[in-house]
Amino acid sequence: MDLIKKIVSSVIGSCRKLNKRRDDNSSTYRMTNIFLTVLFPVFIVLMTELNQGKYPSRLIMFIANKPTIMAFDILIAAVIFTALCLLLRRTWRAVLVQSGVYFALSITELFKFGTNGNHLILTDMKLIRSVKSLTSFAYIKITPYLVIYTLIVLAYIFAVFWFNPKIKINLKKSFAAAAACMASVVSVFFVSSIANPVYSFFDVDTTEADNVFILNEKFENNSFLAFFMQTASENISKKLKAPENYTEETVESCLDADVSEKKSDFKKPNVVVIMSEALADFRVFDELNVSDEYYKGFDKMAMEGYKGRLVVPTFASYTVRTEFELLFGLPVKSLNDPNMPQRKLAERDQPSIVRYYKSLGYNAAYVHPFLSYFYSRERIYGTFGFDRMIFEDDFTVPVEYHGSYIKDSTVFNQIDSLIDESSEPVYIHATTMQNHQPYNEGIYPDEIDNYLSNISLSSEALTEFLGELKKKDEPTIVFLVGDHFPSFKNGEGNIYDKLGINSDTCGVVFEQSYYLWSNYDQDFSGLPKDVFSAFYVPYLILDLIAAPKDTFVQTMLDKMSSLPVYSTQYDPSVPNDNELDVLTYDRVIGENFSG
Repeated sequence: MDLIKKIVSSVIGSCRKLNKRRDDNSSTYRMTNIFLTVLFPVFIVLMTELNQGKYPSRLIMFIANKPTIMAFDILIAAVIFTALCLLLRRTWRAVLVQSGVYFALSITELFKFGTNGNHLILTDMKLIRSVKSLTSFAYIKITPYLVIYTLIVLAYIFAVFWFNPKIKINLKKSFAAAAACMASVVSVFFVSSIANPVYSFFDVDTTEADNVFILNEKFENNSFLAFFMQTASENISKKLKAPENYTEETVESCLDADVSEKKSDFKKPNVVVIMSEALADFRVFDELNVSDEYYKGFDKMAMEGYKGRLVVPTFASYTVRTEFELLFGLPVKSLNDPNMPQRKLAERDQPSIVRYYKSLGYNAAYVHPFLSYFYSRERIYGTFGFDRMIFEDDFTVPVEYHGSYIKDSTVFNQIDSLIDESSEPVYIHATTMQNHQPYNEGIYPDEIDNYLSNISLSSEALTEFLGELKKKDEPTIVFLVGDHFPSFKNGEGNIYDKLGINSDTCGVVFEQSYYLWSNYDQDFSGLPKDVFSAFYVPYLILDLIAAPKDTFVQTMLDKMSSLPVYSTQYDPSVPNDNELDVLTYDRVIGENFSG
């Protein structure tokens, strides 16, 4: 006990001596303290941006070409720093907090862009609760530059702590001044009438961009800090609101389809929808000379059934965009293209496609071989009407892994088991994980070769799965599509750069092959020959199996004829469609007058 008292006493004494020395430094090194305080906004902006380009020469070139944008970054940093100093009452605390936030964002941007070629935006912060699972497939590489720049930032924090600049302003005035500073920054985020002139004055690129390739070009024009702030204020200003003409009468006017004709050949087949992680047919790029062997199982499925092309609303990431369109039959464009549309939904039971099948007497199941809390799937998808949801720890069949992820063959076996277990026809939506990045893990030096090796495994598993379905007496139809093209490690040798994919040529990576197959005689000849948006898929399947259609389903089928593609990602110039926007808002956020 005496020893502990001595240690505590010693520590307290050391802290007092340290603080006494720091107090002396405050008055002894006044010019140094002024220099450290005034320089900090410039320092932290330079270090944050330097961490992106890695080489000082690149940053110098950006400053020379875009001096007004650098001035904007420094001004915003200075206002935030002033507010923090006034609120925290200690300069070193303000330096610590702002350095931590700025450099943490900078490192996150560095790793995110290196992982999938997408830059960090404010809405990505919603995934912070899933950071552990994100690190499982992120390319996190600690480089000498990152270590050096981090040490420089830490050294600056220590210098400010040691020399101890002090703030001499009374508490009441400091809070008033801090509030004024923060209000000026917040207004740029939330008030477009203030933000737009500010961005224009500093020549910040404000091009509207949801397409990832246009966003990347905007990043090059603004660099990280201005890009992050401008896209944040843009997203805030685009917050989804009820359409101006949203009333029950308006919704009813959108539902003018004729459903008088009823078909009598509805067999109630099992309906299996498989959204295959990162499945993409790279044979569309002739210059890659990709062998048909990798896609043999998919080609066989196409030969026995049907293969077409559709447009998915995402590239390289944000799987839930495509998943939303398949589960709701609604366009993410009508929700202002959120990266995570499921987070926009009203907290209530949702009129998903699942519930339509339930109304027809189907049992419904969701299968996803990953963490239940990722993208908040278990909580949010629980409102969609599924009778059963199977995640990573819920499989009832033997589980096999390929690398870090559960194999597609295991998912197919689980689907097969669910069909056998149900006495009623089943609707099953499965989102696979086997082919998720990273692709630097494998026997090949090139990511594309490891990726194609994974696809080959899926191809073989698919053939076995369809073979098992052929043995069943009950009719079953299978729809399969990839959620998006894969995201390869960004940097030298990136395959999309080699292929010349940019904002002018990126349409090809938003087009995906889809496959339809059945174990009974099914006529696929009436399916569209041209590309269409993924959100129309549920209605095509319902029409294909001759299921009874209500007015909403028929309205969407009619809409497909007049507007087959409705996607900002694929075509940023496509104008808003009032009917689709009203119906989408009504069903997932509004009063569901169309239900």
